[in-house]
Amino acid sequence: MRSFIFLIFCTSFQVGFAQPITFTNSIGMEFILIQPGSMTVGKFQPTASKYGFIEKYIKPGDKVDVPVFSEQEYEKANELAKQSWTKGFIVHLDKPYYVGKYEVTQAQWKIVMGNNPSYFQGSKVRDNADQHPVESVTWSDALAFVKKLNRMEKGKYTYRLPTEFEWEYAAGAGAQEDISWDAIQETAQIAVLTTAPVGQKKPNAWGLHDTLGNVWEWTADFYNEKLFADSIPTRVGNEHVMKGAPFYGDVKNATYKTHAGGPGSKYDVGFRIVMEATK
Repeated sequence: MRSFIFLIFCTSFQVGFAQPITFTNSIGMEFILIQPGSMTVGKFQPTASKYGFIEKYIKPGDKVDVPVFSEQEYEKANELAKQSWTKGFIVHLDKPYYVGKYEVTQAQWKIVMGNNPSYFQGSKVRDNADQHPVESVTWSDALAFVKKLNRMEKGKYTYRLPTEFEWEYAAGAGAQEDISWDAIQETAQIAVLTTAPVGQKKPNAWGLHDTLGNVWEWTADFYNEKLFADSIPTRVGNEHVMKGAPFYGDVKNATYKTHAGGPGSKYDVGFRIVMEATK
């Protein structure tokens, strides 16, 4: 007989809110409360550099900065970079919501759906596949999981996919600028050959794991065929928005600011879910 983990509440509360900061549901899915706030979306201000790194093999790990552009070339490159600048726009999220601490795992998917569509299981991974994120799921598959989980919880809680703005706000943990490359290396499962068990890297400032890397994550919104979201999300489209970058990506592509359109490459797409906060 399968044993279930029943509702667990954190004893710590945020001032002014009756909501617990963390929450664990009946199948062990952990959630973190995200408070209302604002962020800048679509800000893009690239710069050029006249220098580049070369490896110097006198001693392993040595790197030397060397000029790769003349002064004239650098000025031209910088001018072209500034021509692509965008100011972005402010998004206000005025209601609290819970978001999954981790991507939905294969174990959680199996409890709810009774199967496992994931490519990375069995001999394809060296560790416990149950703790890897579920992948090879379509947007419709993710909705089916949410619908069935809502039925299992008998209407006590409302689960859904996050909107793109909810996802980006939570992943960025309130930061107004994009994540640094050093922080990406600390928090993101990237530049590897398979997915990894969730939660192996450092969480973001709000305690969420793997918002970058491991698998792309589905959101509720339609894809607008652009690099960034629009201030008013499109209500029609052929694809849905994925956020976060996959396990095989590199540091240049691991950002919570941009988005992509599904269906991806199948084995690189999963999701995390939102639970609505009670009033």
